[in-house]
Amino acid sequence: MDTFDGLKAVIAVVQTGSFTAAGERLGLSKALVSKYVAQVEKQLGVRLFNRSTRRLALTEAGNIYYQDAMPLVESITQLTDKVSGAEADPSGLLRVSASLTFGDTCLAKALPEFLAHYPNLQVELQLSDRKVDMLEEGIDLVIRIGTVDDSTLVSKKINTFPLVLCASPDYLAQHGMPKYPDDIKQHNCIVDSNFKIGKQWPFMDERGLQGVMSINSNVSVNSPRSVKEFALAGVGIALVPKYIVEDALNNGSLQLVLPEYRMQSFSMYAVYPHRKYLAQKTRSFVDFLIENFSGKISL
Repeated sequence: MDTFDGLKAVIAVVQTGSFTAAGERLGLSKALVSKYVAQVEKQLGVRLFNRSTRRLALTEAGNIYYQDAMPLVESITQLTDKVSGAEADPSGLLRVSASLTFGDTCLAKALPEFLAHYPNLQVELQLSDRKVDMLEEGIDLVIRIGTVDDSTLVSKKINTFPLVLCASPDYLAQHGMPKYPDDIKQHNCIVDSNFKIGKQWPFMDERGLQGVMSINSNVSVNSPRSVKEFALAGVGIALVPKYIVEDALNNGSLQLVLPEYRMQSFSMYAVYPHRKYLAQKTRSFVDFLIENFSGKISL
């Protein structure tokens, strides 16, 4: 067994919580991961894990080994990337996490270009609206919409995208086009429950003055794509990210409401673990995000 393989095996078991999950992360069988860990324990003459049928727990010696092994593995990985970076294309497995909506709407369409440019790289795209634990789940990079509140992570702002008010032509023909923010009170609105603003929709007028629309609503849903579908069906006025409804605005199936007023905006970040040297595969993907989503689409 190579010492580096043993180090990586122990770290993966600690972070994933099982030999099976560690094997999936490393691309090894459960039996081989178990063998590597057993060999490390034999070399050290100590037990690193207390094993039972229900759980796996670090011993005191295991915790010391893990804490010291982490910077060693990171340093070796960074050194390898740094030395080979000028000569080799990114390779290996890149795990990326993004929200379902952004992944389906934007990222999946752009990713084939990235894969074609880096044929030695495999991408595992995990789409989920839950907050992932990057270290525990072995995620290399998270695309986050909104705010980043974890100071242990590095976040690079890629773009800022606006929310827009829109509704179907049939709805507006039946209920009228609002002329001022106060007119929204006379309409039914579709609420995206992902937004903390609830039924108080902030806006800014052309003079830069801020205000809040107090809206009425008979439906809320935790998906911007569903908000779009409700708007297309004529349920009411929607507050939704512009990139979600860009196609519908272009073909006329939805119309902007109060376009002279600016609504709230959110930022898009590339988030990755804090490291002095960023792995080449991750750096390449960050560059790809900047090239494709920093001002080149109307987010």
